Amino acid sequence: MIGSSCKFENMGSRESFNASVRHVKATISFAETLGDGVNLADALNKLVDSKQVTSDEVLPFVSMLLVDKYSYVSACRNLTTVATDIDALFAEAAGWKAVDLVVVYHHPDMGVLAFNPKNPTHRTLVDRLNRFEFATVYAGGFDKPVDATLAAKAAETMLDLMSGTAAKVDPALLKGPFAYKAPAAPKAEAPAARRGPKAPKAAPRKPGRPSKAAPQAAAPVAQAAPAAPEPAAKAAPALKPGARMTPMYAVNVTNELFHNGNVEAWKRIIASYRIKHPDLEVLVYYDGERITNLNALFKWGKVKHGNVIQFAVAGEAISEVAKLQRYLAQGASNMYEAFLRGPVNGVLPLF
Repeated sequence: MIGSSCKFENMGSRESFNASVRHVKATISFAETLGDGVNLADALNKLVDSKQVTSDEVLPFVSMLLVDKYSYVSACRNLTTVATDIDALFAEAAGWKAVDLVVVYHHPDMGVLAFNPKNPTHRTLVDRLNRFEFATVYAGGFDKPVDATLAAKAAETMLDLMSGTAAKVDPALLKGPFAYKAPAAPKAEAPAARRGPKAPKAAPRKPGRPSKAAPQAAAPVAQAAPAAPEPAAKAAPALKPGARMTPMYAVNVTNELFHNGNVEAWKRIIASYRIKHPDLEVLVYYDGERITNLNALFKWGKVKHGNVIQFAVAGEAISEVAKLQRYLAQGASNMYEAFLRGPVNGVLPLF
């Protein structure tokens, strides 16, 4: 079979064509935003949160704008070692004024993340750094000239910090025009602006005819009423654009062995949580590895008294994590049998 050589093949359907058009429009809008000196990751995550941009578009935006348009210098590596103090990393980068920085990190659970290491609010995007995951740092100055050698040194130093190794920061990075500035809070809307559109002026009333001014003035209010349910329609499943992940929570195994009964208790606890919160995902880790099948914790035979199992919750509107942690702690103890009662295929009303 001969493969097609048409570079526009992916635009052969209405869906892919419309997706391409939306991406092109977003790229042009981002180019204008970067022209105003706004960090790409700052602008990008706002649209990811509002679900106007998907994670699949992160890398094309970075390549088109930072690499092709603004010629940012980049450095990349697989993190064989990782920093444990992420707060210190952000605190260090906040003082680098000589270059603009964007970090692209391939999170093992959340996918591709782009963050600004100078922006303290982006700390919530990075719950942890994982060994052997891929990270790229881009350094430049938008459309302003930047010393390429200094930019390359900034990118490599940031990777050193992410790797948890001692890195000497060049003093030249501490001076320059690219200091982080928090976005200004939106101004309160003027009262007149919140009143909605003005009612059209009533035509001069002819003698003997009733005035229609009252129905005309009430029309805008009637049209605005159905907009109330809109926030509920924006809900999305976990691990979708706009999803976030909690820090890792530790659960100590207090039973003599995390055996099959403990595994079944954890399954029922997590199932109960997912029934109450279907848009949230519970991620379980042991020894730094994501556990997609809880039975593996029992089959290994290595999870014993005193070991620690970790978990995190991913999604939007995350809640009842402390309650989930208490139940999982009990499920990892010798009191796990409380969660095995009831119908075999039933779901416990724990949450």
